[in-house]
Amino acid sequence: MKLLTKVAFTFTLLIISFQPLIAQNQPIQITGKVVESGGRQPVEYATVMVKAVSDDSMVDGTTTAEDGSFTLTTENPDVYLEISFIGFETLIVADVKINKGTANVGTIALSQDEQTLDEVVVRGEKSQTEFKLDKRIFNVGQDLSSTGASALEVLNNVPSVAVNIEGQISLRGSQGVRILINGKPSVLTSEGGNALGTITADMIERIEVITNPSAKYEASGTSGIINIVIKKEEKRGLNGSVTLNTGVPNNHSLGLSLNNRTEKFNLFSQLGVGHRTFPQQYRTINRDLTSNNTVRSQGESDKNETFFNIILGTDYHINENNVLSLTGHFAYELETEFSDTDFDFLDETNTLASQWNRDEETEATNPKYQYELQYKKDFPDNRGADHEEHTLLFSAIGNFFGKDQSSEFNNTPVMNGEAFSQQQQTRTDFKEGEYTFQLDYTHPFNEVFTLESGAQYVYTDVTNDFSVSNRADNNDWVVDPDLTNVFDFDLEVLGVYSTGAYEGDKFGVKLGLRLESTDMRTLLVTTDESSQQNFTNLFPTAHTSYKLNDNFSLQAGYSRRIYRPGLWDLNPFTNIRNNFSISAGNPLLQPEFTDSYEVTSIFDKGPVSFSGAVYHRYTTDVIEEVATFEDNVSFSRPENIGINRATGLELNGKYNPTEWWTLNGDFNYNYFSREGDFEDISFDFTANQWSGRLTNKFKLPADIDLEVISNYRSAYQTFQMDISGYFFADLGVRKKIMNGKTILNLSIRDVFASRIFESETVRSRQPDFYLYDYRLRGRFITVGISYGFGKGEAMEFSGQKRF
Repeated sequence: MKLLTKVAFTFTLLIISFQPLIAQNQPIQITGKVVESGGRQPVEYATVMVKAVSDDSMVDGTTTAEDGSFTLTTENPDVYLEISFIGFETLIVADVKINKGTANVGTIALSQDEQTLDEVVVRGEKSQTEFKLDKRIFNVGQDLSSTGASALEVLNNVPSVAVNIEGQISLRGSQGVRILINGKPSVLTSEGGNALGTITADMIERIEVITNPSAKYEASGTSGIINIVIKKEEKRGLNGSVTLNTGVPNNHSLGLSLNNRTEKFNLFSQLGVGHRTFPQQYRTINRDLTSNNTVRSQGESDKNETFFNIILGTDYHINENNVLSLTGHFAYELETEFSDTDFDFLDETNTLASQWNRDEETEATNPKYQYELQYKKDFPDNRGADHEEHTLLFSAIGNFFGKDQSSEFNNTPVMNGEAFSQQQQTRTDFKEGEYTFQLDYTHPFNEVFTLESGAQYVYTDVTNDFSVSNRADNNDWVVDPDLTNVFDFDLEVLGVYSTGAYEGDKFGVKLGLRLESTDMRTLLVTTDESSQQNFTNLFPTAHTSYKLNDNFSLQAGYSRRIYRPGLWDLNPFTNIRNNFSISAGNPLLQPEFTDSYEVTSIFDKGPVSFSGAVYHRYTTDVIEEVATFEDNVSFSRPENIGINRATGLELNGKYNPTEWWTLNGDFNYNYFSREGDFEDISFDFTANQWSGRLTNKFKLPADIDLEVISNYRSAYQTFQMDISGYFFADLGVRKKIMNGKTILNLSIRDVFASRIFESETVRSRQPDFYLYDYRLRGRFITVGISYGFGKGEAMEFSGQKRF
């Protein structure tokens, strides 16, 4: 849609450029804004033409910006405006009043052309990547390989973002990323519950990557912020789409999206149900380099999830300047997991001494819900016209995530394995509540200067009741008091901020300061062990941009960030899935602090667009997993280990060799220097890592789109481990039928089943023991069909869809 609009507009300008110009004495600047008549949403890329009253000839023209605004210049005082956009009725503004060389026509409301919308289906995709002053936007609708995928898998296809096989998210090679939904914190992004799995690709509008957030955002997340924006349609009438996916291994889902827009109300909903399986193959080695005893394991597991989620919401337009919104999101999961692992014990001569088998059966239910009340007020400007950038926004959000889980583990001797014969049970009763209250005020004093200020209060309350029982000789279950306790975690964060921004035609700058006060408390209820941390910090931010010409611009940014240890970092309970590889949290952890610097260049001309960024991060009190070893059992927990200096280069490019072929490339290189001590041993080292992604998109005959994504992640080092590199590829095919109302999709993720995670200890830094870990998920194939009805769309984006 954008390309067609630009071409048509450019062609029109070329035609009228041959007409005689009328000489006038003084240039006149005409400004205004174009919005939809019903929802008052801005209309981007609407065509605005200035025409002479005398002969209806075109004097000047432009297209509206993202916020619907436009600026035109003419030397003819006797003119009128003609505003048009596909799907809307053309509007004439005859009353253009000029005062001292300027004319502000205020807000112009376009009415939808119902006949055109019903008879003609027009499709236009937004650019996959958009650059803003402090963030990059990736529109998910163009990602063909994400059919049937969860939010975690969608994130893995976003430049700068990586998701490992355990679901841990990193940004530019570093963890500590803050995940938001619709710009707000959410329990649905909780690290421990894999709740992002209930959000599917067809529910996601776009993903915003913010490597240097402004002071408006909570300072949490040393690597930056990833904001997942959920779709919310606002077209008039009843609209919707339905999506059905199936695949192997089990990946079956049904999604339904509905909205009904009236003059006062916008009712919107999304419903999703499904079942999926995540198989895994794994191998481990634990070797004592002093005694030379070795424990090896290998096995397979299947994690099965049956999920249901629903989003319901309404916007009530009290009047044209006040909107009240209420949204609820409920998700429910039924989990089962089965694993079967064979263990070998080899003595100091590397001779097989004993064998046994350990199997697991786990069942869990995971209810999750979120509700939000939001009020938005638009203030009229001093000319009496609507000014949607002058706003007051209040929101109150409640989140809940629960887990009721039970597991049984059975060790069965195979050869001389009686010493390892054991039966165990675990029980988990987990509850997490999070409550957020936020107030934001934005005041643009004129066209170039804007002030933002606000406050946020977040309260998190977590209880984890965890119990381990062993089977006694009399077959009774006996609770293990060393592994059983109730862990309470409370976190309160109060933040206030203010930012000021100047955005001229060529130069822009945005400065901000945020103050946050943090109160963290932990308590082991059974043993009455507690800890508390209170601290207050300032977080300055700065962003600037300079436009050298129409095709090339520079951006720079700075922010100070914090990573507060979360529940799974602090919880001291152990994971006994593998009795020889045990992990636990550390309630004494201190927060990480990061100073982040970044300079970015952006070039965009014709078929080529390119951006390059150089960045540096300085992090203190780095949190890293540290493994210790005793009796062939590795025990890992997070510790604060020194400082980290990371310097990187990131390149992103897009090239259209032809109308039917598009190339997108991403490259990220990261060099880091670590300085740290643990138990009087120096762990200073330097290392690097890099990753690359190449995406080929082809528009084939018969309205077929093909997408091939190839990825490479290099090997890298951590505090104690070497992590291997790997290559993997994704494939997506899309076919439109019924004038684009129905879309058929095929996606293959990890085509060659080559996305393998391997890690092993570094001998030079860990001379007493050797650990090896191998994990493989395998290939996922999904086919899907999507149908849009009313004015709804089948898993695509339209130029008329509003955020």
